[in-house]
Parts: sequence; C-alpha cells; structure tokens
Amino acid sequence: MDIKVGVRELNGERNISIVDLNGEIDVYTSPKVKETIMELIDAGHYALVINLEKVRYIDSTGLGVLIGGLKRVREHSGAVNLVCTNPQIKKIFDITGLVKIFGIYETEEAACGNL
Repeated sequence: MDIKVGVRELNGERNISIVDLNGEIDVYTSPKVKETIMELIDAGHYALVINLEKVRYIDSTGLGVLIGGLKRVREHSGAVNLVCTNPQIKKIFDITGLVKIFGIYETEEAACGNL
C-alpha cells in the first residue's frame, strides 16, 4: 500500500501547516511522512495539523513518526494537532495513551482553532 502526502498552508496569525495523509502509515510509508514533517519543521513551521481522516491504518512506526514530529516542534514551543474521525485509528491513540499528548479533533477547523 502507498501513502499520499499533501501540504497546505493556512496563513493566519499562527501560519498553520496542514499535512493531509491518505492511505496507510506503516514501516514502508513512514519515511515519506517523516520527511515531509521534518522538512516543514526545518523550514520554521511549528504549528502543524496532521489530517488522518483518510488514513486507513497506522502501525507503531507511524506513531513514532508523529511523536518525533511533536518532540521537534515542542523544542520551538510549537504544537501538533491531529484530525482523526476513524474509530479504529482513534482506538490506537487511546490504547497507547497518545490521546494525552496529542490534541485529537473531529474537524480540521477545531484542530486549527486549538493550536
């Protein structure tokens, strides 16, 4: 399976970058996701919304990429919020306890509004 990665900018007072992911995030596709997130952070984007609405599957490698991105933006007082409506994906964040470190929202507007 493959992953499609897109990036959009919301130019408001926080200059939010939205990363749209579509597909499966696993050991094979995670490097592409990580590369995109790290390029944004290296370019000075510290307010990230990662849209997981079209993600069908995420494994521990994918979770590690998200955590790594969160650690990097926090070094710059930034934040990462997730948009997640898939009950199976949400359950993974619940089971792993990652709901406590990520802001997880039903809509992109809510995720952007809480950065």
